[in-house]
Amino acid sequence: MARIEKFEDIESWKLAHEITKLIYTASSTGDFCRDYALVNQIRRASISILSNIAEDFERSGNKEFLQFLAIAKGSCG
Repeated sequence: MARIEKFEDIESWKLAHEITKLIYTASSTGDFCRDYALVNQIRRASISILSNIAEDFERSGNKEFLQFLAIAKGSCG
């Protein structure tokens, strides 16, 4: 199994990055973009997913990794 050298190589981070780009695109048009509070909340939640995965990568602990993935999953929900 290959060792991951940087958080950008984690598959879940890559997927979260794609989801974030889709959210920014979807929240920039139509009626959605007029609800500033909702747009802000959804965008911050998508960034939180990326941030939690990246932050845990720097900590390098299995228990902490599971905790941060749970937090990221909550942000996704």
